[in-house]
Amino acid sequence: MPVVETVLGPVATDELGAVDAHEHVFLRTPVNPGDEFLDTGKAAAELLRVAASDIRTVVDLTPVGLGRRPVQLAEVSRTSTVHVVAATGFHRSAHYPAAHWARHADDATLLDVLLDDLRIGMDSHDWDFPRPVPSPHKAGVIKLGASYHRIDRHEERWFAAGATAARQTGVAVAVHTEVGTAAHAALDLLDKHGLPAGRVLLAHTDRNPDPELHLDLIARGAHLVYDTIGRIKYRPDSVVLDLIERMAEAGKLGHVCLGTDVGRKSSLTAYGGGPGMDVLGREFVPRLRRRLGDEAVETVLRYAPQALLGKETPAV
Repeated sequence: MPVVETVLGPVATDELGAVDAHEHVFLRTPVNPGDEFLDTGKAAAELLRVAASDIRTVVDLTPVGLGRRPVQLAEVSRTSTVHVVAATGFHRSAHYPAAHWARHADDATLLDVLLDDLRIGMDSHDWDFPRPVPSPHKAGVIKLGASYHRIDRHEERWFAAGATAARQTGVAVAVHTEVGTAAHAALDLLDKHGLPAGRVLLAHTDRNPDPELHLDLIARGAHLVYDTIGRIKYRPDSVVLDLIERMAEAGKLGHVCLGTDVGRKSSLTAYGGGPGMDVLGREFVPRLRRRLGDEAVETVLRYAPQALLGKETPAV
C-alpha cells in the first residue's frame, strides 16, 4: 500500500480519508503584510472545525521561509486528529525579499534544504537561523511557485531543485500558478528536469476557469486542484461546480482535487474572519453531492489526492 509522509509519520494513502489538497495552517509572507497567522491555539481551533466537516487530511502547502512551524504543526494535528501533509520547497519569487538566502544560495544548497526536510525532518526555525535544528517532522510534498504568465530566473532554479528532490524521494510536486497562468510552462520545466506531469499538482487552475485548458493539462498527466472554494471575490462557487461537471463529462475527474487555500488571517474563523478553512466540507461538498452524486465526491476528495500523494519508488 502506498504511503504519504505526514507530520506525525507515514500514513497509508487509503487511510487519509477526505483530503483538502491545498491549505495553510501557519503562514507569514511579505506579499500579505499584517495578514499572517501563527497562533497555535487558533490553528488547532480551525482544524477542529475542519475535522467536524468530515475532512480528514489537509495538505499544508506552506513552503520554506513563509512561517512553517513544524513542531506546532504536529501539535495541532494531534489535537484535531486531522492528518497534515507538510511541504518543503520555494514559492514564487515575490514572496522572498531581495536579500533572502534562497535567491543567492548555490544549487547544491537549495537541493540539500529540500532533501533534509523530506528525509531528516523540517528545520524547526524554517531555515531562518544560522544553524539548522531538524525537527522529527518530515515534509511529504514539494511546493514550487511560478509568477504571472512566466517563470523567472530564481524560480527556474527552485524548480530544478524541486524536481530533483522529488525524483530522489518519490514525493509529488505542487505548483502555484498565478491566476492559473504558466501551467504548461511549469510542466515543461519540470519535465526538462526529469519529473513527469503525472507527479504534478497544479494549483489555482480554477482562477482561470478554462475547461479546454484544463483538459489539455490533464491530457499531459497533471492533476489540478480547484482551491479557491468559498472565496467569492474571485468567482462564485457555481463556476467550480461547472468545471467539475465538465471534467466528469470528459471522464477526467480522477485528475481533479479540491482545496480551500486559506492564505490570510482575515479568512479564518478562529481569527474572526471567513469563510473559514472548513468551508470546503461544510458548504461546497454538499453542493457537489447534490449536483453530481457520491461517486464524484469520493473521486475528488479521496481517490484523486490519494493517488497523487502516495510516494513512488525514488529514481536512481
